[in-house]
Order: sequence, then structure tokens, then C-alpha cells
Amino acid sequence: MPHPQTLIQVNAAPAGMREKKGMNASSIARSQAKVPRYTSYPTAPHFNADVSPDTYADWLARLDGKAPVSLYLHVPFCAEMCWYCGCFTKIVNRYDPVREYADALLAEAALVSERAGKPLSVSFVHWGGGSPTMLKADDWRRMMDGLRERFAFAPDADVAVEMDPRTTTRDYVGALKAAGVTRVSIGVQDFDAEVQQAINRVQPFEVTRRVVDWLRDAGIDSINLDLMYGLPHQSTERVVSMVARALEFEPDRIALFGYAHVPWMKSHQRLIPEHALPDAESRWRQYEIASGMLSSAGFERIGFDHFAHPADTLATASRDGRLARNFQGYTADGADTLIGLGASAIGTLPQGYVQNVAAIKEYVNRVQGGELATSRGRRLTDADRLRRDVINAVMCDLDVDVGALCRRHGFREDELDTSLGNLDAYGSEGLLDLQDRRIRVSERGRPLVRLIAAAFDAYLETGQAKHSVAV
Repeated sequence: MPHPQTLIQVNAAPAGMREKKGMNASSIARSQAKVPRYTSYPTAPHFNADVSPDTYADWLARLDGKAPVSLYLHVPFCAEMCWYCGCFTKIVNRYDPVREYADALLAEAALVSERAGKPLSVSFVHWGGGSPTMLKADDWRRMMDGLRERFAFAPDADVAVEMDPRTTTRDYVGALKAAGVTRVSIGVQDFDAEVQQAINRVQPFEVTRRVVDWLRDAGIDSINLDLMYGLPHQSTERVVSMVARALEFEPDRIALFGYAHVPWMKSHQRLIPEHALPDAESRWRQYEIASGMLSSAGFERIGFDHFAHPADTLATASRDGRLARNFQGYTADGADTLIGLGASAIGTLPQGYVQNVAAIKEYVNRVQGGELATSRGRRLTDADRLRRDVINAVMCDLDVDVGALCRRHGFREDELDTSLGNLDAYGSEGLLDLQDRRIRVSERGRPLVRLIAAAFDAYLETGQAKHSVAV
């Protein structure tokens, strides 16, 4: 059921957000720096082949069977390519490859369970892509039943699915509910017809509205929306309209992503007209106006790009200091271990990160042949763990006692003083307060939190071309 009317419907940008004079030229310039999103540390460009299938098997066997784990299942298929997309995906017009891939996911789940040698307790499941809703309705129950046979699901396990409403039916929504889905993230990006045409994702407002109604009728009440700024032909006026229309759905969460234009990495992005992309100043204004509207509507700001209804678990976790960050972004999931299933999927274990081979056919052949599909990863050093904890605290809490964390990890409290020194300019600009090795990021500094976190990245100088701009 929709939320009680604790949210204020907003039809225009707050007055304080409409004035250009409030913009800070230095912050706008900083916003164009290329830095990681820090869904891991070290980040994926620094993974290597030292982590093998045998390494992964050993790490699985060492897991504590009593500690909860999370599952991420990657479905790398879509019916058509959205030109803004930065994900690993493949366009298919037949279902046979999807069904074969679903079989491989269950085969990999069985391999992971066997290598662990114990029933792993699952508290959170996230289906991502691509479009997980490429799976047919009858495969959803088969897949979820298969996962429950191989893992010990908690009674209140959160099962989240990314959804493309353009290919969804009422019966399909019912199948998701029957399979145990509790949360759906709907890709919207923008409601404007010209913007949709420019990114090859035509999705009329009424299509999204219809699917939201179906979800609520089926009892799937936790609904997230994905919005984007920085898209071709977007203006501040169109962003105001986008946010106002999104609020009509009374979602639990809104993710406000900045479009990452990286055509040298994603060739289909070359189809986007670069002349229609907003410049740095316009992009910054779009972010500020959208953020201001969502805050005025009663949403709590989560990190730098998420907004949550005060009653949502993400907001609760943020207030309680339990907010976490992983490869799905900000999460209330507190499990230390994430098992990644599927082609290119990344997992996190106490010893480090593992990533599967990206080629779909190779992935299918390896797991169907009884072999883990691990192709690379990263073993964590003690220094990596320290810097990861500092970066996560900056990204999630915007407040971290760096000296205390150094001591907790067995280092001298001045271990990261060089990194702290790199933040002096941010302090002088009012983006953060730094005293006695404690960082408190200000609201002015929140949009640039990735840059602040990057001060502690020992590997940043290499692989920088693979990252997107900060805002």
C-alpha cells in the first residue's frame, strides 16, 4: 500500500535551488574529476588473475556457516540496448539462451554450496542485469526454489529485483510475488519523450504507472525508482518535471544517478548525441535541483545519490550507523559476504574479491562442466582493509575518525596523515571539517564525497580512465 502522506508533493524546484548565484565554481570544476564509485576497494580495475577457482573454493570452505551471506545474481540479457547503459549485457531475441543461462546459474549455486561444505544462511538476494525480468514467469519459481534448496534462506530474507516495466505484465508481477520477491527497482531514467528517444529507451509515464499499480495490487510494496541527470536534451526544467512525476508514485527509495558518458568503454554510447549533453555547470544544477526537491518532499539523503522514505530500511540503517555499500550501491544489508553468481558477477569474502569470467558462453560451459567460473579477483592486505573501512565510512556516514580506525586495524594513528593532508583544500572551501584526524563532510561537500574518499585510494593513479566524473 502507498505510504501515509508524510511526503510533500513538489511541483517545482525549491526557491533556494533556483538561483544560479548559489553555485560554486570550484565545486563545479572538482565535479568533473574522474573517480571510482567505490562499490569496492580496491576497485575492479585493480583485480588480477592471482585469484583462481581454487582460491575461491578455499575461501568458500573457510566461511563461517553461522554468519549470514548475501546473493547477487547477474542476468546479462536485454530485449534492446539502452544507449546510456554502462552495464555488462547482451541483446537477445530468443529465449533459449536465457533459459540455458538460468540453468547455469543454478549449477553455479550448487557448486558454491558444495565448495562451502555447509548450508550458507542467506539474508539478502539481489537480481541485477541487464534485465532480470527477461526470465519467464515459470522460471522465476524454478530459480528461487532452486536457490532455496541450495542455501538456507532466512524467513525474512529480502529478495530484490531490477525491473524493466516495458516488458512486464500483471501475470508476471504475480509470478514475482509467488517466487518471494519483496522489493522491485524500476528503471525510469527520465519521463521526457525527447530524452527517452535520445537514449533509446521509450517508456511512457503511463507504462510505469501501470506496473507500479500492479506491484502494489500484488502486495509488493517496496518500490524503488532509478532516475538520471546529465542525459542528452535534459534541462533543469525537465529535471524538475522528472522528479515531480516520480514523486507521484510515492516510492520507498529513489536512486539519482549521474549519466556516465564513457563511449571509449561502451561503444553503444557513441549513438548518443554528445552535443546534446549538458555541460558541467548544467549537470551540477540538475543534481542540486533534483536533490533539493527530494529532500523537500521528505526523503532522507543517503550518501551522495540515494534518497529514502524515513520509514524505509535504508533510511533506518543510515540513522543507526549501519548503512553499507557494495556492488549494488548503498544497502541496508549487513552481511560481510556477498556471493556473486553469473557471468562477470563479483563477490566479496573475508579474504578478498572474486569475479567470474565475463564471456557468457565460457561461463555457461565452465559451471555446467563442474568448475567454478572465477577469472580474477583481489586478495586484501591489512592496508587495503584499513583504507576500505575509511572509504566506506566516508561514503556511507560522511563522518569518520581516521586515527581511531588506524588503531583498530593495528596501525599507528598517523598512518594515513598524508592522505588527510590532501584534504586541506576541501576544508578551506567548507566541504568538510577536519580536526584531530576526524572528517565530517558538510552538506556542501556531500555531492563530492567520492572525491573525498579518493584521497585514501592508494591505487587511484592507475586505471583512472575507467571511472566516471564525480557528479
